[in-house]
Amino acid sequence: MSTDSLPSALPIHPRQVIWLLLAVAGLSFITGLCLSHGLVLDTHWPTYADMLANLDRPSAWLRWVMGDISEFAFYKHEFASLGLLAGAGLAWWANGTGKRWQGFAIAYGTGLWPWLVTSSLLSLLLSNLLWGWTLDADGWQPTFVAFVSLPAALVLVFGPGWKVTLNGAVLGALLVTPASLLLVNFICLPWNIPAVVGAVSGMAMASIVAFVLCKWFPILVTPRQAAEVPQPQATQVRYGLAWGLRRVLADFSEAPFFGNEWASLGLLAGVLLAWWLNPDSPVYGTGLLLPIIAGQALSSALGIYLWRGHWMAKGWYPTYIPIVSVVPAAVLTHGGSPLVVALSAVLGALVAAPLADGLAQKLPAWVHPFVANVVSMAVSTLLIVPFIGLLIVASACTTGYL
Repeated sequence: MSTDSLPSALPIHPRQVIWLLLAVAGLSFITGLCLSHGLVLDTHWPTYADMLANLDRPSAWLRWVMGDISEFAFYKHEFASLGLLAGAGLAWWANGTGKRWQGFAIAYGTGLWPWLVTSSLLSLLLSNLLWGWTLDADGWQPTFVAFVSLPAALVLVFGPGWKVTLNGAVLGALLVTPASLLLVNFICLPWNIPAVVGAVSGMAMASIVAFVLCKWFPILVTPRQAAEVPQPQATQVRYGLAWGLRRVLADFSEAPFFGNEWASLGLLAGVLLAWWLNPDSPVYGTGLLLPIIAGQALSSALGIYLWRGHWMAKGWYPTYIPIVSVVPAAVLTHGGSPLVVALSAVLGALVAAPLADGLAQKLPAWVHPFVANVVSMAVSTLLIVPFIGLLIVASACTTGYL
């Protein structure tokens, strides 16, 4: 398919909608903080616990919603989210203008990033409006799931257009978020299973239902005049050290379907700024940001090294999976010791990507392979996190600490 059809396929470009949404969100966030009683007057940025304790205030609610954008990496902070979106916007502009420093083409070079991010943001907002009543000061809820799942996947499968964008946003809020809420609260919490297992399982189950609905009722996603989806342009790639380092960085923003170094740099810069202002603000106030980032980078690097042949043969491989599942779940469960970081990184790199790739080959063409990726996240986390716990106990017994 040729990219020559792209201008006619996009009679209404959503760039104005994107910047309007970002501007409104940013201004609302700042205004809410200023109107909140004393939050911005503190010498340190408010903590995660402060946000939970004040969810009835506009500022805290805005922090929660903005934090959902970076929840996929377990950072849960408004600065990380704003950095991610700013970096992605820069990458999209650089891609559109052909800048040499653009990095990996955002959204896989499809040209669909504006539609993709619009659908994801709208679905996130709708999810919080519909399901925000589940939040309280004593717990966490997976209201973030629609941002990194079905809406973007529908755009990538069915192409651009307001019908796909808006229906994807609605289906994400109506199907994905409640599915994850049910699994987290009625399966994961009672059985002491990492919450990410329920969150990503909900993404998989609800997305399969949504893709079946789209197959049965194509009017949900088929525009009046079908438009071709631009395909990534083939380029000659040198899979050397520089490529590997760039790929590790890009993996940090792969979960929301961005996959770009600038988006990842914005994400990391934002969360490190948040940590510098107050270590108890990002990562649910646990203070475990640095071990998580170290494990994420190590796991991605190991995966890219181990599965470099698959990257070369297929052009893409899901080495990002441990970054958003196994590693942070293990660190949050067992602590940020070097042993936990190393074990989660190594085991995640060994298991998660090939499992996802094998599952993806079993999916029908009308289901986006991200479904296989999130199933791999659930299975890998469910297997590896308890296994690390057993290894820790065994190590303690051997060294005489128990």
